[in-house]
Amino acid sequence: MCAGGRYDPLIESFGGKPTPAVGFAMGIERLVELMKLAGEPAAPGSCDVYMVHQGEAAQMQAFVLAERIRDAGLDVVLHCAATSGAGSFKSQMKKADGSGAAFAVIIGDDEIAAGTAAVKAMRGAEGEAQQASVPFDAVVDYVVDQIVGHDHDHDHVHYHH
Repeated sequence: MCAGGRYDPLIESFGGKPTPAVGFAMGIERLVELMKLAGEPAAPGSCDVYMVHQGEAAQMQAFVLAERIRDAGLDVVLHCAATSGAGSFKSQMKKADGSGAAFAVIIGDDEIAAGTAAVKAMRGAEGEAQQASVPFDAVVDYVVDQIVGHDHDHDHVHYHH
């Protein structure tokens, strides 16, 4: 399943200088199969918040907000891609939906200019507000309040910045 160790002579055996080295490998597919055989339920691939962004300034703000939301105890997926190829908002929202996230925090050029993020409820009941424009410095409290208000089983720490 897993193996590793010291590989000090490896570089030298290919003609390089002696170099201290370590390495390891895992057979993830084999571990998953063993878990299935043992009757382990598949863990749902869900998170609390999926960060959607477009543009360099939006990406930087998404990094900052993602870290602050994580600091508040929430699970966050930050859409990762080069700023030039982050994908359209539509494709990122499809990924957000597929992630199982409760909320998407959306940041683009308009949000950067306004100093706000669009916070969209991904799993809200009909009739509930689906999207809100929230100032950057209030996003963490807003999202935590929304999740804690709907999910009393979550163990979240509530920080005020």
